[in-house]
Amino acid sequence: MNFWHPAESSFFVSTLMHPIRKLIQEGEHESLDFKQEISSARKIAKTMVSFANHKGGKLLVGVRDNGAIAGVRSEDEKYMLETAASFYCRPEIQLSIEEWELDGKTVLEVNVPEGKDKPYAAMGEDNKWWVYIRVKDKSLLASKIVVDVLRAGKKENLIQFGHNEKKLLDYLANNDRITLAVFCKIVNISRRRASRIIVSLIRAGVIRSHNTEKTEYYTLS
Repeated sequence: MNFWHPAESSFFVSTLMHPIRKLIQEGEHESLDFKQEISSARKIAKTMVSFANHKGGKLLVGVRDNGAIAGVRSEDEKYMLETAASFYCRPEIQLSIEEWELDGKTVLEVNVPEGKDKPYAAMGEDNKWWVYIRVKDKSLLASKIVVDVLRAGKKENLIQFGHNEKKLLDYLANNDRITLAVFCKIVNISRRRASRIIVSLIRAGVIRSHNTEKTEYYTLS
């Protein structure tokens, strides 16, 4: 005799679940963002460049912050998205957009690829270009150090651990974090020179940058 098991039922339902509903269940994170609508091409460009400067990501347009399906007028939204990608992002971002029907409403799945020409910037309200990065489920303005790391890309990074690098690592071995100002103080060097050292250590994967607070700080990786 065969017995039904609840776990088997859950697996069966999961395999039949619409792919967009599966994404919604994940909630917003560093590679996924929900937008009820696109009200401004300039604003959505910030999210696009933050994904391009990261590992890529998806926008679900027509989905509220709580995951409810709102639906959109697809042609209007597509026009805004394409305008953002081509006019308000530099370099231009090549999107792929897929249209889905859920509960009789249209949802757009917008795929933003990881950029090959980092850093990517979005035009701000002041008509200047600003670089954004993705931190958890937020798109945040990048610091000069992070922009330098993005600009350096994946080029080979040979780092020499001199007196200043060792001082920084010794400090982090005994403290949770360090800021650029503190690093400059403990080794008595200029901000420019300290920034170059931090960029090198980030590229080498030795330390990590954190932008979630007012003052950027660094920790051991």
